[in-house]
Amino acid sequence: MPIPRRDARSRPASAATGRWSRSRAKARRKPRFASLKKGQLIESITLDEALALFALPRTLGEWEGEPMVVGLGRFGAYVRWGKSTFASLAKGDDPYTLTLERGVELIKAHQAQRTAANTPIRSFAEDPDMLVKNGRYGAYIAYKGKNYRIPKGTKPEELTLDECLKIVAASKK
Repeated sequence: MPIPRRDARSRPASAATGRWSRSRAKARRKPRFASLKKGQLIESITLDEALALFALPRTLGEWEGEPMVVGLGRFGAYVRWGKSTFASLAKGDDPYTLTLERGVELIKAHQAQRTAANTPIRSFAEDPDMLVKNGRYGAYIAYKGKNYRIPKGTKPEELTLDECLKIVAASKK
C-alpha cells in the first residue's frame, strides 16, 4: 500500500506484509525490504523509523586491516570481519548500536571457540592416530580417518586407550 510520504531522495516508501513478516520498502527500480523490529507495528510505523531500518548492513570500522560489518541475515544479527569470519550477536546486542569494540570482542570469542573445538581433549602417545575431540554435537573419538561416538555417561577426559579401542571395535564402522 503506497504511503503519500516520501524519503529524503523523494522516492515513495510503502509498507507491506510479506510471506513471513511485515516489512517496510523504499521504492527503487528493485525495491529493498527490511524486517520490522520487535514491538513495531506496520500500522503505526513512521517514515523516519522505517528509513532507520535500512541502516544495515553498516561498517563498524577496520580491525587489523580488514573491514568489520554488522548486519541482519537469514539466521539473525551477525558481525562479519574480512570476507569469511562471521560471528552471531548475543541476545543483548543491538545491531543498530553495536560498536567496533564489541564487534572485536565477538570475533575474538568466535575465534577462540573455533580453536578450542579443533584441539583434542585427549591424545595417546602409544597410538598417535587415536584422538578424543570435542565436536559440534559433543565429544567423539577420531581414529584413522573415522569418527566414533562416545557413549552417554562416559567422561571423555578420563578415557583410556583401551576404552577407546573397545568403543572403536564395538562400532559398526
